[in-house]
Amino acid sequence: MIVFPNCKINLGLYITARRADGFHDLETVFYPLPVQDALEVITPGTLQFTSSGIPIPGDQDSNLCLRAFHLLQQDFPALQPVNIHLHKHIPIGAGLGGGSADAAFMLRLLDHKFQLGLSEEQLTAYAAHLGSDCPFFIPNKPCFATGRGEILEPIALDLSGYSFQLIYPAIHVNTGWAFKQLTPRVPAHSLREMIQLPVSDWKEVISNDFEGPVFQAHPVLATIKAQLYAAGARYAAMSGSGSAVVGIFPKNKIADILWDASYRVFTIK
Repeated sequence: MIVFPNCKINLGLYITARRADGFHDLETVFYPLPVQDALEVITPGTLQFTSSGIPIPGDQDSNLCLRAFHLLQQDFPALQPVNIHLHKHIPIGAGLGGGSADAAFMLRLLDHKFQLGLSEEQLTAYAAHLGSDCPFFIPNKPCFATGRGEILEPIALDLSGYSFQLIYPAIHVNTGWAFKQLTPRVPAHSLREMIQLPVSDWKEVISNDFEGPVFQAHPVLATIKAQLYAAGARYAAMSGSGSAVVGIFPKNKIADILWDASYRVFTIK
């Protein structure tokens, strides 16, 4: 069985408070986009994880897909071992949630394949154990998110009338470092309200708190954002803690930009 975990972008991101548990409260809008990995599970087999495509750093045995399997196996001991293969296409450390998507899609795949009968609420609860962004990929629809990002409120936001360009300049931004650069604040206007304004108004009222310190550390990201606006983007911003930058354009009106050959560029029409 094969599924195709997709990425997300953040439309606005405010860090509103530091929590007693060491995490942060935030406010953001998650929006799914069809830049995808490929995740395959084969049964019967021995439990193993392999990957191709973009190299995945760290110990393969701690991959989120394996952690998702073990998490379900705690409550479903009869869960059969599976062979897992992940073809990685979504850039890693880009603020696009690729690893979180892989974990959430793994939960959904196992629920379907083994007919576990889990509700969306149950799957979301499992996903929250794997990472703050993981719960979003269970409904996988536009959501206003609070808490650590796991408290989700579906919103009516349809951007199908626009085209997107994602630029990843192969810069890894350490999320822990990025959080340490910020002083939490409560925004003057809730993102839940501002996201309902026309996209052309977002430039003035929707921002990403991480852009200040991350752009200072990596000025090329500010240049990429400026290039997207110069090319006609109605809105441009860094996603998450970076370093991918997204531009939202009128449908099929993305101007040709001569990006550096080392950048990964994804165009979604």
